[in-house]
Amino acid sequence: MPENDQYPPWVGLVYVFNLIVGTGALTLPAAFQDAGWLFSTVALMVLCFVSFITVTFVIESMACANATIQWRKMQQHKIDESDASQNPSNDSEADNTTEETAILTSTNTKHFYNLNKKVELTEMASIYLSKTGHILFFISLCIYLFGDLTIYVAASGKTIINLSCQQSNNTENFTEPCWQNSDITKFDMYRIYVALFGLCVGPFTYFNVQKTKYLQMFTISIRWLAFAIMLTLAVVRLIKNGQQGHPSLINLAEIPALAGSSVYSFMCHHSLPGLIAPISNKHKLISKISWDFIVISSFYLLLSLTGSFAFESIDVLYNLNFIATKDSGVFMRIVGTFLAAFPLFPMIASFPIIAITLQGNLKHLFLEPQSIEGQGFFVKRLLFPSLAITPPLITALSTHNLKGLVEITGSYVGVVVQYIIPACLVWKARKYCLRQFGYIGHRYASPFRHVGWLVFVVVWSALCIVFVTVDLIINKSIN
Repeated sequence: MPENDQYPPWVGLVYVFNLIVGTGALTLPAAFQDAGWLFSTVALMVLCFVSFITVTFVIESMACANATIQWRKMQQHKIDESDASQNPSNDSEADNTTEETAILTSTNTKHFYNLNKKVELTEMASIYLSKTGHILFFISLCIYLFGDLTIYVAASGKTIINLSCQQSNNTENFTEPCWQNSDITKFDMYRIYVALFGLCVGPFTYFNVQKTKYLQMFTISIRWLAFAIMLTLAVVRLIKNGQQGHPSLINLAEIPALAGSSVYSFMCHHSLPGLIAPISNKHKLISKISWDFIVISSFYLLLSLTGSFAFESIDVLYNLNFIATKDSGVFMRIVGTFLAAFPLFPMIASFPIIAITLQGNLKHLFLEPQSIEGQGFFVKRLLFPSLAITPPLITALSTHNLKGLVEITGSYVGVVVQYIIPACLVWKARKYCLRQFGYIGHRYASPFRHVGWLVFVVVWSALCIVFVTVDLIINKSIN
């Protein structure tokens, strides 16, 4: 990878942080309060731990994929040498060994395990899974990524509508005028905002992840500021007014809702290969990423605990609890507007990363891995990025009601992408590498090597799916 396309480890950790901490973080405090503060605290820590386990599975699978690709090159080189030895005219060429040839002919397979080449999840699946497994994997991943992109676009448009149009008792009524004495409806303005989002954020999809560095830096600053403000205001409210919320220790009836809203609060697995490959120094990478998870879980816990005790009831989106009233001063109005607009920033930062991930997986599905670099500008830089962002934009332009898509994307497919796929990939990768060239311990191997961890992840996935299903059934029966 070219030197100018790399970035230091701390930048990579910022990318991971930005990808994980999305708008889903704002839905946690309400579910946290309803399910009971003690149980929710434990559940959130377990969610963080299980997600970190599967992140290490993805990293190990990527290292195994790099090793497998190098091993296949070495085997191909041996075949070429065998052919050359039978053809005397190629003797002079056979003597010209390159640095890559020297590495590949090394008997120490430990050097094969690295993260230098970005190997997308789809390419890993094509290497280690059966054809049927590969197709099922790709369908699951595409549903998740397309759904995520569509939700981000639609949610951004709806957020701007709430900020710019007149307030209404029914925020889902998009047939009413956006402003008084105006013929322009909210849905008209929503479509305009969606189109503007595509024009402003969409172009980042046509570059690589590294080109979004300054956008990521700006976004993480906004996130820290927003979380700090909400945390500070909640603490001030507790000091000034005392305890207003009285959450129970555990509320069994609300456990499914907590699982449904937080099942992918630590999701970054689908884009992990594209984020870690450009990191210049990958020494102790798993340890460094663990600090990301510790910081994020601390954020979630502080935000949820303070909110649960500071407010008698919490809005579905926690930032809306800080919206200024008519009696508020100028400063609080500014703060309230900033927090109301806050969800835009994580969506703007995450959209290009997810779209770049989707186009990378589309390339590996429709093109042979060795032929991707040989494709022209139109195919590599225009066709696949357009395929990644056009369907989500069209879907968001056609409707603003994406509740069903949110349920499918954020629950069932989210469990598959976050838990089941990494477990399947690392299990198959370990078996393949052991069979082909002898599996050895390497620095990118997951510390959770025992097969019991794989069983634990599968059991946890089944439990999450049960909770999510119960939550969906309850919600439909209430509605």
